[in-house]
Amino acid sequence: MARSSLFTFLCLAVLINGCLSQIEQQSPWEFQGSEVWQQHRYQSPRACRLENLRAQEPVRRAEAEAGFTEVWDQDNDEFQCAGVNMIRHTIRPKGLLLPGFSNAPKLVFVAQGFGIRGIAIPGCAETYQTDLRRSQSAGSAFRDQHQKIRPFREGDLLVVPAGVSHWMYNRGQSDLVLIVFADTRNVANQIDPYLRKFYLAGRPEQVERGVEEWERSSRKGSSGEKSGNLFSGFADEFLEEAFQIDGGLVRKLKGEDDERDRIVQVDEDFEVLLPEKDEEERSRGRYIESESESENGLEETICTLRLKHNIGRSERADVFNPRGGRISTANYHTLPVLRQVRLSAERGVLYSNAMVAPHYTVNSHSVMYATRGSARVQVVDNFGQSVFDGEVREGQVLMIPQNFVAIKRASDRGFEWIAFKTNDNAITNLLAGRVSQMRMLPLGVLSNMYRISREEAQRLKYGQQEMRVLSPGRSQGRRE
Repeated sequence: MARSSLFTFLCLAVLINGCLSQIEQQSPWEFQGSEVWQQHRYQSPRACRLENLRAQEPVRRAEAEAGFTEVWDQDNDEFQCAGVNMIRHTIRPKGLLLPGFSNAPKLVFVAQGFGIRGIAIPGCAETYQTDLRRSQSAGSAFRDQHQKIRPFREGDLLVVPAGVSHWMYNRGQSDLVLIVFADTRNVANQIDPYLRKFYLAGRPEQVERGVEEWERSSRKGSSGEKSGNLFSGFADEFLEEAFQIDGGLVRKLKGEDDERDRIVQVDEDFEVLLPEKDEEERSRGRYIESESESENGLEETICTLRLKHNIGRSERADVFNPRGGRISTANYHTLPVLRQVRLSAERGVLYSNAMVAPHYTVNSHSVMYATRGSARVQVVDNFGQSVFDGEVREGQVLMIPQNFVAIKRASDRGFEWIAFKTNDNAITNLLAGRVSQMRMLPLGVLSNMYRISREEAQRLKYGQQEMRVLSPGRSQGRRE
C-alpha cells in the first residue's frame, strides 16, 4: 500500500513539473493572453483628478524630411490616470517611418491614405525571400530575406505589440495619416507610465517626452535637439565586430550626419518583396518557406497572427441605423491578437444631428479621437455631476473614464470617431433604448424609483425603440 502511494506521488510530481516547464517555455505573448495573467494593467499610484475633462489637441510637433509627428501631453492628468498616450503621424508620398519599437503596445488607426508596413517579430523566421539583381551587367543575384510585409488602407486598425520593431511606407499619392494609441500602463511595460520610442536608424527628436520633462530640457538648452538611435551609444569597435563592417559604415549606422528625423524620403530604387497577385498566388502558393520552417509550431501561432482588421467598412457594422449611423468594434473575437495586447477599439459614424444613447464602458477607459466632423458630448461622473459638456471636433481627443456615462449628438456636418479601449473585450452598457438598463427593470421598480405613475414608467421604459445609435428625434425637431 505504501509503495503504491509513493508511486502515485511520484507520478503527480512529474506531471506538475512538466506543466510548470511548459509554462516557463511558453512565449511571453501567449502567457500574457492566458487566463493565468489576472492583473493586466498597473494601477495609478495616485488618485485620478477627473472633475474637469477636456478635449485635447497635440502639444508638440516634430518636422521630418517626409512628414511630421504630433504628440499629446503625456503628463496630462487624464492620460496619466488612464495610462495612455496619443501620437499622430502625417507621412507624405514615398515617405518611410523609420523602424523602431516601444515599451508599450500600440494600436494604429489609418485615418487617411494607404501603404505597406513590415513588422519584425522576435524569434520568427524570414518567410519572404526573393532574388535581387546586383547589376544588370554582372547578372549575379542576391537573395534578400525578411519577415512578411502587409499592405494597409484607410479604416484599418493595426496592432503593434510592445518591443516589436515595425516600419511604415506611404505608397499613395496623398498624405498618409496615422493615429497612434499607446497603452503605457499595460503589463507589457515594466518601466514607468511613459511612452519610450527606441529607433533603429536616424537621429529623431524625442517628442514623446512629457511637458514637464520637455520644460526641464528647455531650461537646460537641449529642447529640440536630435537624440541618437540605439546604435549611437555603443563604441565603434563593438559595432564593427558585431556587424563585421568598417568604421565608415558604423558612422552611418549611428546616423551621425543624419538630420532627416523619423520620417524619411525614399529613393527611387526602393524595393521590397510583396505577395503576388491573387491569380499568381493560386498557382505558386502565398509565400515560399524553407524546409527548416515548415514544422515549427512557433511560426504556426505567434508568427502568423493577423495584425490588422478593417474597422471602417460599413458592411462590418455591429450597430446600424439607416437614419442615424453605425458603430463597428474590434476586440479579441474579431482580431485574436488583441487578447495578447489587452486592447480593443470602436469606430463610429453619426449622420447629421444623430445621437448615441447614454452609455458607459463597464471594464475599460475609452479614448476617443474625432476623425471627421464635430459633436456635442456630455460626460457625467459618479456624483451625477457634469465633468464635460462641449464640442469635440476633428483632430481632438477626449478621454472618457471607466463607468463615466457619456452621450453625444452629431452636428449638422455629422461626426466620426475612433475610440481606443484599455480592455481586449470592452463592454458597453446602455441607459436608454432597447437592451438598456431601463428595459431590464420592472415597471413597479421604475415607478417607485422616480415617483411616477405606472403609465409614465411604461413610456420611460418603452418610449425609445432604437438601440445605441438614435435617429434625429422629437427633441431635435422642437429645437428646429
